[in-house]
Amino acid sequence: MAVIKTRMGDGSTVEMTRDEIRADVIQGSEAAAKKGKIPTLEENEYDYLVDMFCSPSRIWGVERGHEAIMSKDGSVNTLCSSRLSSGIAAPLGREAAIRLFESAFAFDSMEVGHLDYSVKPCKFIATVEQEHMELLQHITILPLFYGFMPNLGLYYRPDGQFPNPSDLLPLGKLDEARKSQEEALEACRQDVVWLSKQMIDVSADGVNYDTVASTGDAEFLATLRACEHISGATDMAVEIGMAAEMVLGFHGELEYDGKRLAGMWPHQQMKVVEKAGASIFGPVVNTNSRKSCAWNVARAVTFVKACTAEATIPIHPNVGNGVGGVPMFEVSPIDMVTRASAAMIEIGKADGL
Repeated sequence: MAVIKTRMGDGSTVEMTRDEIRADVIQGSEAAAKKGKIPTLEENEYDYLVDMFCSPSRIWGVERGHEAIMSKDGSVNTLCSSRLSSGIAAPLGREAAIRLFESAFAFDSMEVGHLDYSVKPCKFIATVEQEHMELLQHITILPLFYGFMPNLGLYYRPDGQFPNPSDLLPLGKLDEARKSQEEALEACRQDVVWLSKQMIDVSADGVNYDTVASTGDAEFLATLRACEHISGATDMAVEIGMAAEMVLGFHGELEYDGKRLAGMWPHQQMKVVEKAGASIFGPVVNTNSRKSCAWNVARAVTFVKACTAEATIPIHPNVGNGVGGVPMFEVSPIDMVTRASAAMIEIGKADGL
């Protein structure tokens, strides 16, 4: 029986038979279906994934005419930074790097974002960020978002003014931990709204709230309320990209639109994001480094397909390092990035990436 070279979720090369790949594809989809209480993939979709992973081709693409829009988080870190997003530390400023993403890499949209990507530090240099946005609006054509993370963790001690729930919860101080999160999320919401409005003043085409709910349900609620405010009071597009496949319940009792946020899976997150008025939703499905990429991609597209089946706004799943079926490895291998991306579009029916 022929042996196929593919990869594990940590990026390492592994040899598998066609039957083993098919078994992993089915098990990955079933794992998502069980967790999210959603349908598994169909037989023809299993066939597509098996053929894709068994192909000796290094690169895999979508059918002509099925190309999708690309948006990006983390701005130009891949070029400017030496560490973040496997950066190459090119001697470029943000303006030049963004122009390269437009003219050399043919990105459909791009974002302006500071290297210190959270809203709390960015608000102190808002006028400088406005200058970058305004300049780039004059010299680029593609839609320009301003991107940042709500990152509620920075509002807790020792970085912020609110008691840290991570200190309170082990002591059994549940009420104090919940109260701290409720106060912190309101401060975060105000900052997110304020910084978004600063970018409206310099004609940003949209804002990207990225890595949302990284600290759990309180951060998710802060972001939803901020999105509701911005989408209701302005005509600015809001993109919400998640941090993980499930919203962690550090508070546990917070609700939006009558729905408990803790424990939400991507298709459930999508519904409240739509309700808040977002223009684009970016679901995240975490990669299991101990499973094959075939298993991970099948699991990820099963979750994404459940989102796109009912979504009324564009769905842009994250296919970055360690999510969306892409291996958790410093330099994402192109063979798996292209396969995960194509599967998201052809099977997951994603509108973009």
